[in-house]
Amino acid sequence: MTSDAKTPPASSVSVSRGEDSIHWKIEPAESYGGYLDLERLLSAQRPRSNEHDELLFIIVHQTAELWMKQSLHELKQVVAGLHEDRLDTALKGLARIAGIQRLLIQSWDVLSTLTPHDYVRLREHLGPSSGFQSWQYRALEFALGNKDAGLIEVHRNDAQRHAELEACLARPSLYDEALQLLARRGVPVPQAALERDWRQPYVASAEVEAAWLVVYRDVDRWWDLYDLAEKLVDLEDRFQQWRFRHMTTVERIIGRKTGTGGSSGVPYLAKALSLRFFPELWSLRTQL
Repeated sequence: MTSDAKTPPASSVSVSRGEDSIHWKIEPAESYGGYLDLERLLSAQRPRSNEHDELLFIIVHQTAELWMKQSLHELKQVVAGLHEDRLDTALKGLARIAGIQRLLIQSWDVLSTLTPHDYVRLREHLGPSSGFQSWQYRALEFALGNKDAGLIEVHRNDAQRHAELEACLARPSLYDEALQLLARRGVPVPQAALERDWRQPYVASAEVEAAWLVVYRDVDRWWDLYDLAEKLVDLEDRFQQWRFRHMTTVERIIGRKTGTGGSSGVPYLAKALSLRFFPELWSLRTQL
């Protein structure tokens, strides 16, 4: 006796669970683990000691790098949106980055469960590695506007990353593109801010503050630009919260010891709190 029914391929076999029909016997490459490449991802944690807490230390920093990768991906779209006058695209990307920032800030809560005693036991295994050497973090700061060509030198021995950071340094920052947009919309932005050397650190300007004040003093007319400005302030505020939590987490774990990469540790991190990406968006509030 024959049947017209055909046996489905292994990849389409499913198991009934009430109203659900869950796919089973899927080819490895087509599975959840295959799509996410979990074998490689979950084997990327290679502690150099038998200390229980080293895995936590590695995972917190690896996940931060993944979220920085996504932030850079979103920032490219945000900058392109501003450059092409697609403000809706830029605002959507900034909203997503805000969500990522919240996760990054909360990650310090997890790492701060590491006690001084715990860290002392694993510190010798870290060698000279340091978050200061994170090329993605440097690219993120450059993209937001904190340009410093000297900081690229730490990556001199990695030709690919060094070249990528050089390119990032030479591109207009997020704030540069925002000022270009203001000018195209008719807000009087000074030419010096529009034609500056993108490789140089941005210097606050009374004329740029005056341009933003035009927007802030007529919100009904410039609502979308006002919304953009406030989203930029949100971004910087959360970045500062991340920096602060970084500093306090380091201080509660190692005190004022020198960092593993040779930095001064807490004093270096404290100094970073004085940096501004979008200075006029903060200073103008005094004038309102």
